[in-house]
Order: sequence, then structure tokens, then C-alpha cells
Amino acid sequence: MELGTPGKRVYIGKLAGTSVFDPLGDRVGKVHDVVVTFRIKTSANVIGFVVEVGPRKRVFLPMTRVTSIEPGSVITTGLLNIRSFTQRPSETLVLAELFDRIVTLNDGTGSVKILDVAMERRRPKDWVISKLHVQRQKESTLGFSRRGETLTVNSRDVTGLLKTDSNQAATALVEHTEDMRPADLADFIHTLPSDRQLAVAQQLQDSRLADVLEELGEDDRVSILSGLESTRAADVLDVMQPDDAADLISELPDSQAQTLLALMEPDEAEDVRRLLTYEESTAGSLMTTEPVILGPNATIAQMLAAVRREDIPASLATIAYIVRPPEETPTGPYLGMVHIQRALREPPQTLLGTITDSDIEAVPPQAHVATVTRLLATYNLTALPVVDDDGHLLGAVSVDDVLDELLPTDWRDFDDEETDRLMARSIDG
Repeated sequence: MELGTPGKRVYIGKLAGTSVFDPLGDRVGKVHDVVVTFRIKTSANVIGFVVEVGPRKRVFLPMTRVTSIEPGSVITTGLLNIRSFTQRPSETLVLAELFDRIVTLNDGTGSVKILDVAMERRRPKDWVISKLHVQRQKESTLGFSRRGETLTVNSRDVTGLLKTDSNQAATALVEHTEDMRPADLADFIHTLPSDRQLAVAQQLQDSRLADVLEELGEDDRVSILSGLESTRAADVLDVMQPDDAADLISELPDSQAQTLLALMEPDEAEDVRRLLTYEESTAGSLMTTEPVILGPNATIAQMLAAVRREDIPASLATIAYIVRPPEETPTGPYLGMVHIQRALREPPQTLLGTITDSDIEAVPPQAHVATVTRLLATYNLTALPVVDDDGHLLGAVSVDDVLDELLPTDWRDFDDEETDRLMARSIDG
């Protein structure tokens, strides 16, 4: 849709994620959100896009530099300003803040929830919020709202667009993030105000929220977990990787940590408590207690089935650790490991005990992260076994856990240039 055509509408929910191209047809990023400013009453002027140009890097694209909006593309006049976008107090982000907002219809027929927002061109380079796709909010006899009909109304026909509601849900917003990877969703949540962070978290399923919390920085994940009801928070901790759950619990006040541990499933809580006993920056504090563990009489077919599980991180799915019973940590005697590449070269019925690699050095839980890093690099491993003094497997340290330990706690806030400088300093040092 060329911008010279007046009166055309674009629904912002469909615009999110659209690729942004320069005049030569090179892709420079994708639409992350739309920025508006409210004027008289409910009039909202669209002043530009927030464009995601790389991991953790978002910039502002003024509407004055947009030449066309077409299905699947936004065309700009030239290069983007690479300065990171910072929201001003007078600005509102449509996806992050208007979706799911409850507003009141001026005709007196009740309240509605915003599901989508349409922007419309009035004059060249001049866009406004014109329509709202909404859903009526019906009140049951118990006071709970339930879904009603959907309709499209003029933005001037509602009251409350500017009202900040701390109880605003995030159903529609979450629907627009369903296809995001956990790391990308965590990055998106990081940009939201704290009340919207919590609203999004409350709408996510436990497993999805657990994946996101594992990717968030300390301040955000502590804030979100603390804002959840204790039973919900404990359910989420149950489905997190034990090492990530232990890290998160260690960041909480002791009384809150003990309350959540008491509400967790006993087996999961026991793993977390065990991890909390190890000193920071050691193999014991970094390891997960749930790597892929099998007995020597298991077959390659069983190993391949085990590593296909969705809850196994990619860094752990490349290796199976072979032990004598019991096969839950702390296990019986540790025998060695089987790499998935080796397993793929053997018949499915081959016993793992016949191809076990016992030459790779295991580490004790007291080993410093520097030792773990050296061994991972030396043997080109994605994970390393951790054993106690009696040779029983306690868990495994993965390369992503080591990276999280070595990088600054606020590394997720860095843009690409800052990350490059950080890595350069690490290499030079």
C-alpha cells in the first residue's frame, strides 16, 4: 500500500514482525512495535515504528521515513538511525501497552477489551489510530468476565485509552508472541513495563514461562516470580531445569525461597536444595541434575528416544551418560559417555556399554568454572560429567551454563557492538 493513498488502514497486529527494507530491497530489520502519542481526547498520532535490527537491538523509524506499507514489507527512504530506541513518557507502544486494555464504549453499552488496533493515513506522512477491534466484556453473576461478541469501533468512540490499568491482561499480546523462541520472547518481555511483564507471565503456560525465565536477566525474573502466586511460582520452578531453578531461588529472599521450596514437588525441591549447597562458580553450582542417563544394557534406539525429548536442552542432548543402577542422580558408578555422533554410526540394537567412551575426564563438584571451561574446550564437548569422590554421577555442566557464568549479569542488555567489545576484551585478557 503506497503511502500516497489516503484512507487506507493497516491493522497493527498483522504488521508486527513485518520485514523492513531499504530502497535497494535489502532487509534491515522487522517491525517490533508501533509508537503513538495521544493528543486531544483520544486522538493518537502514529509517529513511527520500533524496528528490531538484531538480537537485543531496537531502533526508531519515524513515519516520515516510511515510503510504503505493503503485505509483508515496510519500505524506508534509507538507512536507519542505529541509536537504540528509548521510549519517552509521552509515547505509547501499541502492542505492548494497548493490546488487552479494557476501555469503555461511549454509547453506554459497557466495557470492551482491545484485540487489535488499526492505523489510518490522513495526509502524506500523517497516520492516526482510527479503529479498534474489540471484544465485549460480559460480567457473570460471580463477577468474572467472560467472552462476548467482537466488533470494530472508532477510536474516538471509547474512553480509557490513556488509562493505565495494573490489572490489564495480556491475552492478545501473548497470541502475537506464540511463534517466538523463548530467548526472543524473554528479550521482548524485558522491554515491557513491570506490570505488563507480570501480565504476560500470568498468561503463559508453566513450561513456556519456565523457558522464558531461564533466558531472562536476574532483575526481571525475580520480579516476575515474586509477582506470581506462590503455588503458581512453585509449579513453574518444578518444570525449570534444576540448575536454573536453583539460580533463581538463590536470588530470592530466604523466607520466600524456603516457602517456594516447600511448595515444589519433593523430588524437584531435593535436586534444587542439593545444588544450593555448592559454592558459586563451581561445577556443582552450575550443573544440571537431569542429563540423559542410561544403563550399559540400554540400546542406541533407547538413547535416541531419550534425547528426542523436548525438555532436553540441545547442549545436553548430544551426550548420554552411562552408569550402573540407580540411574537417577546421584547414580551408581559412572562408566563413561556415548556421543550421539558415535551412536548414529551404529545399528539401533547396539548396547551402549559396548561403545562407551571412558577416556573423558569427569570433574568433582568443587571444580572451578575455569577448569570446566578448559576441559570443554580441550575435548570439544557441549557438556561435562560431574562425579563425587566415589565415582557416582551427580550431574553435568553444559556449555551454555558456563557462558552464563562467564558473561556479565547484564549481558542481555548489550547490543551487538557492545557484545563485540566485551568479547574482544575477554580474548585480549
